[in-house]
Amino acid sequence: MNNIRNARKEELRYIREQRVRAYSEHEKAIPKEHWQALKKAITSNADIQPGVELIVAESNGEIVGSVALFQANTDAYEGYVDKSDYPEIRVLAVAPDARGEGVASALIDECITRSKEMGYNFIGLHTGSFMESAIKLYQRKGFERLPKDDFEPANDGIIVKAFRLSIEAK
Repeated sequence: MNNIRNARKEELRYIREQRVRAYSEHEKAIPKEHWQALKKAITSNADIQPGVELIVAESNGEIVGSVALFQANTDAYEGYVDKSDYPEIRVLAVAPDARGEGVASALIDECITRSKEMGYNFIGLHTGSFMESAIKLYQRKGFERLPKDDFEPANDGIIVKAFRLSIEAK
């Protein structure tokens, strides 16, 4: 991986398709209705609303991962949870053939850096309870659980778990 940058408008369709490919590993682990809802959420226009920075990681000129950084007080979860007074990481995705190369970690670090530069002391995220490798990564990065901000989007027992990291603003 050699470059982290803001996404360009013409890359949006590719980024969303890559998200679906990245998340499809979970398709068999969750009910069909939940997969359909997840697919709809990760391809929605939420990532282009005001206050969202869409960030990509490139390797040899190819996009290998992406993440959306939602500014504080934006509706990152389309009404499922209250707006946070700190930025939120959403729709982190790494191309299946680029896993294990530090792409997700680099994208998270970029979100943390940008949040610090904006003067925030915290950064948050939510992830499905079935996304075990993602949860392990967030915990290694120092994110702590915030169960009070969990939600259950499809009323099927699958919890979207909240995490928050304390960061020292510059």
